[in-house]
Amino acid sequence: MFRSIRVDAVLIQAVIAGALSFAHLHDLAEAAGQTGWKAWAYPVSVDLLLVAVWRRLRTDRSKLAWVWFLVALVASLGANIATAGLLDLNHVPAWLRILVAGWPALAFLGGTLLAHGPADHAPTPEPAPRPVPVVDRPEPAEPAHEVLPVPEPAPALPKPPPPAVPPALVDHARKVASEHHTRTGTDIDTATLRARLSIPEDLAGAIVAQLT
Repeated sequence: MFRSIRVDAVLIQAVIAGALSFAHLHDLAEAAGQTGWKAWAYPVSVDLLLVAVWRRLRTDRSKLAWVWFLVALVASLGANIATAGLLDLNHVPAWLRILVAGWPALAFLGGTLLAHGPADHAPTPEPAPRPVPVVDRPEPAEPAHEVLPVPEPAPALPKPPPPAVPPALVDHARKVASEHHTRTGTDIDTATLRARLSIPEDLAGAIVAQLT
């Protein structure tokens, strides 16, 4: 299906501007001595150069493209100004006749350079930074536990000598032990003797040792 063309103010303005510029170029070329079909070829040549420049500028904004854009713009704009009454088209100066006559060669050179000239290379992208190699670092060794020396056991303290027991107390304890044996049929122990005589435990033990 054909795409419908939307008619708007911009399109109408472009058609009017193109027709007027085409007519001005034709009138100037005819006044400069280019009659017949040659006068009609000059507007086509200027417009084709503008199209070639526009296509080149879409992909390459080099100095060459801008130079030929200015050349084509001056040719089109100059023809519009020259036919505005500032120039007597019945008596065109010699330099203008020379420019109009030399335009085909100039336009051919510009079109060839634009079509086949080398385009400016796009800027080379910077290389991506190389990844830094990851070096496997050895894990830090755990600190060695300090082996503390085992303290030597303290020497055993000498046993205190048994307390001195008075003979009278031994005799009294012997009586108590005899009474206990008669009553219970067993020898008296240290705890019982200590309780009966109300004496310290070590003293009671010393007395029991003498009774056995």
